Amino acid sequence: MTETKPRRGPIHDVHVESGASFAPFGGWEMPVSYAGTVGEHRAVRAAVGLFDVSHLGKATVAGPGAAEFVNAALTNDLGKIRPGKAQYTLCCTEDGGVVDDLIAYFVGPEEIFLVPNAANTAAVVDLLRAAAPDGVTVTDQHADYAVFAVQGPLSSEVVGGLGLPTDLEYMAYADAEWEGRPVRVCRTGYTGEHGYELLPRWAEAEPLFRALLDRVRAAGGQPAGLGARDTLRTEMGYPLHGHELGPDITPVQARCGWAVGWKKQAFWGKAALEREKSAGPRRIVTGLKALDRGVPRAGQAVLRDGAPIGQTTSGTFSPTLEVGIALALLDTAADLTPGDEVEVDVRGRRLRCEVVRPPFVAAHTS
Repeated sequence: MTETKPRRGPIHDVHVESGASFAPFGGWEMPVSYAGTVGEHRAVRAAVGLFDVSHLGKATVAGPGAAEFVNAALTNDLGKIRPGKAQYTLCCTEDGGVVDDLIAYFVGPEEIFLVPNAANTAAVVDLLRAAAPDGVTVTDQHADYAVFAVQGPLSSEVVGGLGLPTDLEYMAYADAEWEGRPVRVCRTGYTGEHGYELLPRWAEAEPLFRALLDRVRAAGGQPAGLGARDTLRTEMGYPLHGHELGPDITPVQARCGWAVGWKKQAFWGKAALEREKSAGPRRIVTGLKALDRGVPRAGQAVLRDGAPIGQTTSGTFSPTLEVGIALALLDTAADLTPGDEVEVDVRGRRLRCEVVRPPFVAAHTS
């Protein structure tokens, strides 16, 4: 059996120059860390960090009625936003499972630009293509655009220093130019900090990344890898597909019901999700903060009074709180409330944890 070699992004050589360590993720070879995950995490919280997340998918749905079609397929309500705005949404199966969570950019009634997760791009594109009405095309543009995330309190200083627009509402975007090259600037991110995601053309990405990196370093920030991206999103309680979301984990269970347009006439999985919402989910994603010394990891059993009540879906050391934290999918029958105590089985050792409602730290996205 032949192994598929991980794909590389457009600026792989820049990461090598910067001393990055790499690991496969979603079918891509990605920088995990440069000078250390904890330092990169703290740079984002205190100053600014620069991520290359070009592995994320990109796709365009275009043609007469494109927005209407996407709105009838994905969970959130595109009718609540306007051109120039973006929206977090989910692509579900008819039984309510999650194929992927993604960002939808409202370009216009005849064009929606989508950014799904790397490993799920083909599945989302295939589903949309199969359902698209005549005249609506779905184009996979995975390698047409790079994605760079500038995140942290000094992100406006970095992005604005390149002459790019920064005066954007949260979840808004603007199409701009940098040195004569087009770049989409979005007030989005996955860290809980004020930040931007920049989408230049794939083949023109390297000069922009180098310019951003120079300004990030001058501002006291650092390049950051997927290690810091994961610790930052876990502190915020943001779900990651394959962990807090998946074919067998619904938006209701993941506390993502806010991203479902319940009043819409139709979206994939609507009937199943309405039934679950009405009956109440049998399990739900919950935050855990370690009371003892130790770090919970994904896939570990959670117990109350010695009885299993679920398992962790993500777990890490929080550089901000300096304790172990986790997200866990727990039985609602356990009737847990914030402040309750449970245990996580960390390789045979019981780690006492407090039940908390994420986020673990305050957000600064606005």
